[in-house]
Amino acid sequence: MARGTERFEAQDSSTSSYVPAMVAGFSGWLLDAFDFFLMTFCLTAIAKDFHKSDVQIALVITMTLAFRPVGGFVFGLLADRYGRRIPLMVNLGLFAIAEVLTSLATGYVMLLIIRALFGMVMGGQWGVGSSLAMEHAPVNKRGILSGLFQEGYAAGNVLAALTFFFLYGRLGWRPLFLVGTVPALAVLLFVHFKVQESAIWKKAKAQTWNQQFREIVSHWRLFLYLLAFMTMMLFAAHGTQDMYPTFLQRQWHFTPMRRSAITAIAGVGAIIGGLVGGHFSDQLGRRRVIISALVCGILLVPLWAFAPTQPLLVAGAFCMQFMVQAAWGVIPAHLAELSPTSVRAFLPGFAYQTAGVLASSVVYIEASYAQHTSYGTAMALTAVSVFVLACLFAFFGKERRGFDLDDQ
Repeated sequence: MARGTERFEAQDSSTSSYVPAMVAGFSGWLLDAFDFFLMTFCLTAIAKDFHKSDVQIALVITMTLAFRPVGGFVFGLLADRYGRRIPLMVNLGLFAIAEVLTSLATGYVMLLIIRALFGMVMGGQWGVGSSLAMEHAPVNKRGILSGLFQEGYAAGNVLAALTFFFLYGRLGWRPLFLVGTVPALAVLLFVHFKVQESAIWKKAKAQTWNQQFREIVSHWRLFLYLLAFMTMMLFAAHGTQDMYPTFLQRQWHFTPMRRSAITAIAGVGAIIGGLVGGHFSDQLGRRRVIISALVCGILLVPLWAFAPTQPLLVAGAFCMQFMVQAAWGVIPAHLAELSPTSVRAFLPGFAYQTAGVLASSVVYIEASYAQHTSYGTAMALTAVSVFVLACLFAFFGKERRGFDLDDQ
């Protein structure tokens, strides 16, 4: 750790280098989250248009989740082989195409295929964008910039909730998916003209495909740890997010508009929490912040799940997402520091997206609990369990806070 501390102030990047890279990474992750959450808001309307049951239309989300690891695999390989910029631009272009096709989908099967394409896009975005952003970030700002990057996801959730709230009643669901098309193309052009390739990647030794696959296999232990750790972290995130609108509907009997408003408020808490957690991780350490935030989350469970009044319910939603994302804001920097340059886009990205498929089972777990008790109790038991497990994986993992990323 001493080595990393000695270098903590040594490495720096010019503002003209790291700000464009951060804007590009944040924007790409925001757009993917915007589409993903917009689809969750529109599922009921889409089911009605295509004359499908709730179970059938839920496969739309399943297709996205199932193909995210494919995107993490493919785009991670490309980013480690050919650089971060070109795969990121390809990803943004495919995002724009997926948006247009979603709005034009004429049948159920066509929609499933389009959402599989989007799953690949979303799965590929995080690993490429985070490696680009973290390799440009100054060491002494890496934590807070990590939080900013990661909270593109929460910002996308807020934007989706607001878009649905203000536009769905006037336009219906199809035009909503065109909202992200022009921004995606604008970000693509921004990357092309303004974002520099990672100097750390350019300094790394060029590899053949055979060398690259051997390099990946040589880090199998790290991959398994990242997969297990990220599964627990995603259990914590999805366990407090995915069924929360259902909880508001079934237990509080809120309208769709009120549910989207509370979701947006919780998303603001998430954004602030990610920035705060990322910032303090530079001083206190990555694992310490993750564990502290999740322990605070456990203490908040009674307010979050069993609030007696609506104001306290909203406060609980805000504070819970603050703590969950305070832990998550550390993740881009933490995983980048643990991963060698040769596999920095592939290893964290593929582990993240594969873990997402495993963690998607948390919805089934909570729904199963809820059949025997209330939604509040089911969510509370799930949250406490997964928070404890995530703390344990963080505690027993390694940390390389402050290490030069080109030293690995």
